[in-house]
Amino acid sequence: SQVSDDLDDCGFSASKLWNVARYYTQGRWDEDGEIPDDGELKSELKEHERYSDLHSQSSQRVLEELAESFTSWYKARQRGDENANPPGYRKHGDEHPRSTVTWKQNGIKHDSKHNQLRLSKGFNLKNHRSDFILCEYETRPDVTVENIQQVRAVWNGDRWELHIVCKVEIRTEDAPGDNTAGIDLGINNYLAIAYDDGDAELYPGNVLKQDKHYFTRDEYDTEGENGPSRRALRARQKLSRRKDHFLHALAKHIVERCIDHEVGRIAIGDLSKILEDEDGEVRNWGKRGNKKLHGWEFDRFTTLLEYKAEEHGILVNRVSEQNTSKTCSCCGRKRDANRVERGLYVCESCGATMNADVNGAVNIRRKITQSPPTEDMSNGRLARPAVRLFNQTSGSFHPREQV
Repeated sequence: SQVSDDLDDCGFSASKLWNVARYYTQGRWDEDGEIPDDGELKSELKEHERYSDLHSQSSQRVLEELAESFTSWYKARQRGDENANPPGYRKHGDEHPRSTVTWKQNGIKHDSKHNQLRLSKGFNLKNHRSDFILCEYETRPDVTVENIQQVRAVWNGDRWELHIVCKVEIRTEDAPGDNTAGIDLGINNYLAIAYDDGDAELYPGNVLKQDKHYFTRDEYDTEGENGPSRRALRARQKLSRRKDHFLHALAKHIVERCIDHEVGRIAIGDLSKILEDEDGEVRNWGKRGNKKLHGWEFDRFTTLLEYKAEEHGILVNRVSEQNTSKTCSCCGRKRDANRVERGLYVCESCGATMNADVNGAVNIRRKITQSPPTEDMSNGRLARPAVRLFNQTSGSFHPREQV
């Protein structure tokens, strides 16, 4: 409460700077159809009065966030996502909401002895007041605050919170074993994984679909002159939090399952280029396809899996998915017509019948190892893999019969 007024000033100033940059960006878009990047915004607005309200690096971060938001909107627009809206102005009537303010290392002084942070203010906010905001914090006995990278002041609707981002070295464990696993990413089944021993598991993405459908309904998706309504913003924030939790929980669960199977290396399909064609242009998957792919964030999940696996000594290799859905994992024959239905793969050459996503996961696993499964890969095991669902009550994954 002792620093709330100072943080209010910074939060309001961040909203004002956002609006100035938003106005400039709209003008560039109306004039020549171009979206300025953060470099142009910084160059054009560094002399603006609102820029000097905050520490220079804090102002730069506001402009970076706006540029990132416009770029995300433009890419979604190119993909044909009709629900995508450009970032709006941060203003409710005559009031500016409290925006998140980020301090980078040059704007932070840390007194570890007294558990205090000195956060620099901009030139305009220093008049008749101190040059900094002095914040005290408390931590648990087992937490040490050091190597601070960023401090973010976040208004949670009732009060300010300080989020302190530190760089921490984590000791990497030895790999659980020498086995391998393959992961095939998709939409209906968000993930299929196949292990050396012939076990396979499916993780449907039904929870993500339900959340997206619920939180993007018409009553939530209301826009005005100043951008989305408060209700729409809250719905989008909640959708984002739920999606984040799903991705983190899934990545953690997959690592735990790989430890159980003594996996030391994971091969995962690289879908980072799925939205681009061979020339680097945005690929059009059609109206329905673009809508399904938008917001699925396969690349982000892979990044989460990489660092969570690395903590346990497990290496994650991104591999090409080329021909993995067409090739029979039992005999190696390749044929487009073998995938007779969305979830069924039938090989005319050897007669194998299997789940199509599991077949892809097995082929992806073989991108990093030529060793065959250690157990019998019968049609039954391939065609009826274990299914694990996300339980929203517990926030974790369990066998389908338990959920």
